Parts: sequence; structure tokens; C-alpha cells
Amino acid sequence: MYIKKEIGYLGEELATKYLKEKNYEIIQRNFICRQGEIDIIALDKTKKELVFIEVKTRTNNKYGNPSESVNENKQKHIYRTAEYYTYKNKLDKMLIRFDIIEININISKKTYKLNHIYKAFIKT
Repeated sequence: MYIKKEIGYLGEELATKYLKEKNYEIIQRNFICRQGEIDIIALDKTKKELVFIEVKTRTNNKYGNPSESVNENKQKHIYRTAEYYTYKNKLDKMLIRFDIIEININISKKTYKLNHIYKAFIKT
């Protein structure tokens, strides 16, 4: 279990670095409340959108691409958590977006591939 947490933390670090390079302002990491957890909350300065980002990191695709694990149930938790966050911080008038950043890490080669999926899901 410890290795899994370390890989997840490494993925979030890589995602944060990537987002900063792409002109995002990191507002908060690992926001947790009763409704759920959001890995990264950021402001897309270019589009002026508040972005709730789920980071999924894997060392292999044995169980599919990392983003495939963000199923409908997980999306509902993220959406409800985002609703609470925007209400709590009086940001309910802001444009919001839900993204997924998937990262595939090759530990032996010490390389990784990052894929940013914009508007990964939208609650209807």
C-alpha cells in the first residue's frame, strides 16, 4: 500500500508541475470534505475557469488507461465535492471545468507520459 501512495504522490507532483508550466494557478491540493476528495483545484488563467482535476497514475495498463478508473460513481463524488467547495468559498458564479490528468510511469526507465484530458466529464 505504501508504494501505491508514493506513486500517487509522485503523479500529483508531476501534474502540479505540468499545470504551472501551462499557466494554471494551483489553488489547493487534496481538498477533502464529507462529499469526497479532489486532487487539484486550479485556475486556468487563460480561459478563466476554475478546474477540478483528478490525477490518476499507473505503472502499467493491466486494468486499462488510468482515466478509465474515473467511473460514474467517482465523477458524482468529485462533482458533489466541487459543489461544496464553490459554495463554501463563494465561487458559485465562476465557470468550472472537470479534467483528468493521467500519468503512466515506467519505474525501471524512470520515464513518464502525461495526458491532460480537458472537460473529462460534466454533470448533466
